[in-house]
Parts: sequence; structure tokens; C-alpha cells
Amino acid sequence: MRASFLLLVASVASASVAPVRSRLISTSRYQRAGSALRSIASMNKGLSRCSSSVPRGVSAKATTLSQDELKRMVGYKAIDDYVTSGMVVGLGTGSTAAMAVERLGQLWQSGEIKDIVAVPTSVRTKEQAESFGIPLATLDTHPDLDVAIDGADEVDPDLNLVKGGGGALLREKMVEIRAKKFIVIVDESKLTDALGPGFPVPVEITPFCYEHTRAVLENLPTVKGNAKAVLRMGSSSNNQPDGDNIAVTDNGNYVVDLFFDKPIQDAPQLAKEILETVGVVEHGLFIGMTTAVIIAGSDGISVKEA
Repeated sequence: MRASFLLLVASVASASVAPVRSRLISTSRYQRAGSALRSIASMNKGLSRCSSSVPRGVSAKATTLSQDELKRMVGYKAIDDYVTSGMVVGLGTGSTAAMAVERLGQLWQSGEIKDIVAVPTSVRTKEQAESFGIPLATLDTHPDLDVAIDGADEVDPDLNLVKGGGGALLREKMVEIRAKKFIVIVDESKLTDALGPGFPVPVEITPFCYEHTRAVLENLPTVKGNAKAVLRMGSSSNNQPDGDNIAVTDNGNYVVDLFFDKPIQDAPQLAKEILETVGVVEHGLFIGMTTAVIIAGSDGISVKEA
């Protein structure tokens, strides 16, 4: 059974653009399975009515939950709130997105959701979805998606993102830009005042003359003197060197990570300069694509909408 409970939304504002909207959400449904969802049920019981003069939150703090449990909370909520029978659903890549795939698989197997088709953004997401028997397709046959759900490495106040820490940035962007709604699921550690210093911006490049492309990226006007361009080594699924071989994506390409030591001042301009670089396939800046961000934090779950 899935239990309903009130969810409080954190307000967010930006001085330079129209503020991100916040609202009170009145229904989110979860199946109590495992310790994470038992914790959610406990939090629901502690939810209190708060006046506008008192900070809104829940009496059972989410700090009692592990990071994996926080990821499960937002992953399950995204599926429960945004996916219904008959939809075409984009499935993201990464540890948080995997929780959404898990929830979709549960509802598919139980028959609570029917007649769906999912478009995965990586080989590992495809394999996870197949383990639940979820029907899969590609953009070749299903180019228009009802919703796409994925995690993010950084989220700024305007809901712009850095994605691609898991190396699936090209497929993620190809799929998620085709969705009517793009729902991002994160824990509060991924929120930042500005993109850049907290997480490197990944850039997928062709293997041909990769060192030349890396050097060109490092000397772009918005990058030069502000960031180092580092070729990803080892596994493509993280940006930490964990092997002696060059990391290779699902598409057979390489990844250069741009490590900024200060906030990115103009993310759209940076994105433009990167894409205009010959040898670049795609970058991990997702600008103006987000419909809503579901956040698990110390005060429970909140939702920020574009």
C-alpha cells in the first residue's frame, strides 16, 4: 500500500532571473519496504502543521537516514508522483536514478502501472530495467517522452544542472531533452549557489586527437585561468582516477572533466563555447531543461519547480 502525506516545499529565489516556484504538495505515496521506507512512515506521523512564521519541516529529521535511504525517498517519490500507466518514461543513470528504476520495477511487477515503455540512458540502466521486466525502447521508435527522471551532480538556484559524473551525459541529454517533463532527484548536498567549484563539468569528446581537444577546452575564454581540463581515467562511471587506461563511455568516446576553482559566471556562454569546439560531442551542463527538482534533506522531502 502507498501512504499519503503532506510534503513541505522550500522556497527559492534568484536575484537575476524569475524565482523558482515553490508550493505545498499534498500527496506522495510509498510502499513500505525496507528500513528506508519504514523511516519515511515514521516521518509522516511526525509531520506537523506549521504557521508561515515558523520554519517548515518534519519532527523526525531526515538526518537519521543514510544517503542511500535519502536517494530511495526521492527516487520512489518521482515515480509515484509523475509516472502513470500508458507513459513513455526516460530512465536516468546513477545511484539515485537507480532507485527510481527500482520503484518503477516494483509497480510494473505488481501491476499497479501498466502499458509503459521506458527509454534507458545507459547500458547499466538498461540492464537494471530488464531485471524487472520493464519494456524498453529507444528514441528511434519512441522519440517523444512523457517524463524523464534522473539525478544530478549539482543544482543551482535556477535549476540548471551539472550532470555526467557517471559518464552517461550524452545519452542522458538526448533522452531528457525529448521529455515533456524532466524531473531531477537529489539529496540536499547537490544544491549549490553556483555551478562549478563543487563538481567538475564533464565533456564527452572523440578519441581522435583527444589531447589536442583537451588543450583547446582548457584555453576557451570562459575556462582559461578558471579551470583545469583533466582526461578521465579508469572507469567512465566516476570522475575519480581509478585505473591506468583512459575511461571510455558507452558510446566509445572519452571524457574531459573541467575542474573549476571558482563559480562559473556565465554557464550558457560556457556551454556555447564548448559545443563550438571541434572534437566535442556533448557537455554536462543542462541549462533550462528542468521541470522540477525533488530534494531529500534534513527537513524531509521538498520540491522546487521551474
